[in-house]
Amino acid sequence: MNLIAGQKAEKQQQISSWIIFLLALSCGIIVANLYYAQPLVGSISSAIGLTSEAAGLVVTLAQIGYGVGLLFIVPLGDIVENRRLVVASLLFTAVALTAQALARSASLFLMASLFMGMGSVAAQVLVPYAAHLSPEASRGRNVGNVMSGLLLGIMLARPVSSTVADLFGWHAIFFVSAAMIFVLALLLAKMLPARQPMLNTSYPALLGSMWHLLRTTPILRRRAIYHACVFGTFSLFWTTVPLLLISPAFHFSQQEIALFALVGVSGAAAAPVAGRLADRGWIRQATALALATVIVSLLLPLVIRPGSTGALTVLVVAAILLDMGASANLVLGQRAIFALGAEFRSRLNGLYMATFFVGGAAGSALGGWAYASGGWNAALWIGIALPAIAIVYFATEKK
Repeated sequence: MNLIAGQKAEKQQQISSWIIFLLALSCGIIVANLYYAQPLVGSISSAIGLTSEAAGLVVTLAQIGYGVGLLFIVPLGDIVENRRLVVASLLFTAVALTAQALARSASLFLMASLFMGMGSVAAQVLVPYAAHLSPEASRGRNVGNVMSGLLLGIMLARPVSSTVADLFGWHAIFFVSAAMIFVLALLLAKMLPARQPMLNTSYPALLGSMWHLLRTTPILRRRAIYHACVFGTFSLFWTTVPLLLISPAFHFSQQEIALFALVGVSGAAAAPVAGRLADRGWIRQATALALATVIVSLLLPLVIRPGSTGALTVLVVAAILLDMGASANLVLGQRAIFALGAEFRSRLNGLYMATFFVGGAAGSALGGWAYASGGWNAALWIGIALPAIAIVYFATEKK
């Protein structure tokens, strides 16, 4: 009875536009931590004594930590007061970022990266938190707005870190982020309303229930597979397009590549639009459109030769369409799974995110291999095949 009453109370709550803005800003600031190091791998690995073969660990350890956090920290949102969980995670992240900034050895930097990734899953506690505070009629729109902030954080992180590193050195971005995260923790502790979950269970039982949820929740499996394919293509494109841009076809500098990455920022605008479509009951139609957009985005570069007149314009359009399709599909998936029940939203979100992160890792690996083995077009065909698989699977979904 208490659980039912709690759910009804949550549905009746209203959430102000200021809180939605704060949540969106917070998610962007938090998730950016995972991407600051990507354009700085060379400088960081040289400074801390990592070999070129092991340089990828600078980014990989943070991603591994994030994956661990998705599975072991985010589910706590179903049993621990959400504001307290977020603030504790952010303070932990601020300490880890400070350790990264001060690190002079590879072991300390990589350990700090792992812990920073784990703490940064606070963003994925805030997303279902926004859904909890939103009435049913505006839940998709609010989640979409919060996710647009998160996506902007991902897209802006690389050019911001490149610029800061150029001016002040690579340590500076981690010092700056640690300060921002600490201030954000204090702000959220003061501004966010408390949200105490009604579920009363132990942590081991909570973790044990996740396999059961994955096995017995078809919509979770479907949405996770859809987005694993989409995120695989997204990661493949953004892994290989810098290689194309620095090749003789374009002769881009690193700063020009950072500027190119900014074109994807406009794709985040699709997130709140997708949320509004979902609120109107158009999740199925919007999903088909999102998957088709991702496929078209990679078909476009196939029709024009790299380096030819108009090739850069086509790449810009492709990047915008890809980011729009990926942003929309992500929000549609979250809107679908958040409608299943308030008592396990955090666990569902953790499973959803962890599954498609595997797809993203696979896409990056496939993209690098395909580009090295068969060139840009080979990578594009693999990128097209992934959402095509999702479309085929989507066609089996019952109306």
